Amino acid sequence: MTAFVSLLRDNRNYRNTWMGQVVSEVGDHFNNVAVFSLAVATTRSGLVVSGVMLSRAIPAMLIGPLAGVVLDRFDRKRVMIASDLIRAVVAMLFILTVNRQETWLLYVLSGLLMVASPFFTSGRASILPAIATSEELHTANALTQTTNWTTLAVGAFLGGASVAAFGYKWAFFGNSLSFVFSAICISRLFLPGRGFRPPRRSLTEAEVVRPWHEYVEGLRYMRSVPLILGLLAVNIGWATGGGAAQILFSVFGELVFNRGPAGLGMIQGCAGVGLVCGGVMAYTIGKRLSFTNYKRAIVLCYIVHGGSYILFSQMRIFGWALVFIGLSRAAVGVSSTMNMWQLLRVVPDGLRGRVFATMESTQWSVMMMSMMAAGIASQYWDPRTIGAIAGVLSSTTAIFWGWAHWTGRLPEPAREGVDPEEIEVHGEPTA
Repeated sequence: MTAFVSLLRDNRNYRNTWMGQVVSEVGDHFNNVAVFSLAVATTRSGLVVSGVMLSRAIPAMLIGPLAGVVLDRFDRKRVMIASDLIRAVVAMLFILTVNRQETWLLYVLSGLLMVASPFFTSGRASILPAIATSEELHTANALTQTTNWTTLAVGAFLGGASVAAFGYKWAFFGNSLSFVFSAICISRLFLPGRGFRPPRRSLTEAEVVRPWHEYVEGLRYMRSVPLILGLLAVNIGWATGGGAAQILFSVFGELVFNRGPAGLGMIQGCAGVGLVCGGVMAYTIGKRLSFTNYKRAIVLCYIVHGGSYILFSQMRIFGWALVFIGLSRAAVGVSSTMNMWQLLRVVPDGLRGRVFATMESTQWSVMMMSMMAAGIASQYWDPRTIGAIAGVLSSTTAIFWGWAHWTGRLPEPAREGVDPEEIEVHGEPTA
């Protein structure tokens, strides 16, 4: 904890990034609770939740390649600010969806929100090694991840309670303001020299008008590093069940346990608490683990994650369901924090945008298929059966990763994530 406080106190750039993250992500979860609760309350169907999730997943999947190229070509700070401002406008428009029986506007606005999101989320991951020194990077990564999950817990609890008490419009309005606050925080970031523009060779005319070639270059790099390819496969394996799990949160809160927006908020909130605990654990043990023990820990994490999710889906007592969803997400928190730590140390600056955007868009594409299958299945099968299948699918990640580790297919790569020019400026910007 002392290391987190010191980082926030001494590192001005990271402090501003973190403040924007806290406010905007709490607002995100207000939006999530409001949208999914509104969708289920209006239609009483898990299929409409699947539709909303698909309307978010498809744009995220399609825009990922472009977001990666843009972030590796232009000033990442300006791209992130533009993303925040666009999302602020779209978030405000969600107010128009309240008191409407038709759901098509929820789909449209959800899609527009996700068109802008990868430019910010992948951008934030890309600049992290630039705003933290190599000594600070492990702490910065752990704090970023645990903050993400803390805001999930806080935002979900408060979002569920506030929607139940004050209605949907307030949640959408607060989400819009949170993006404006985030844009202000990002605008205060400063680095000398080239700032937040990644190092690049001169672009030819053909490369300017054909960004696909740059994206393919990023794919070739990912394929050439076994660890990065393995982490991509981990994302895919988790997403086969993870997409269904996103839909089932709403279904379990609204329909299985009959607790309305507050029930959804409690499930998501306990998931967030588990993720935070996992992130703290990963920070505590992450630097001490050898590369071999890190790989073994990932196997254990996904066994615990999938098994606990199966137990969550079968619980008849709401309190025990909350315990097991927390345990499931704690395992995800450990693995996610340690996996990101490896990526930040390995991926060169000029390729970060494409690598992180590819990771995100690939995960969304698999989640999209999982959500579609779960939405259709919810019309014929009991949610508890679907939940058990989702847990089994997510656990398959442990099988793949364990096989790759024990057969020697995951050697430790060179650490190219921190460039000598990336030196943190702790004080105020100077002329």
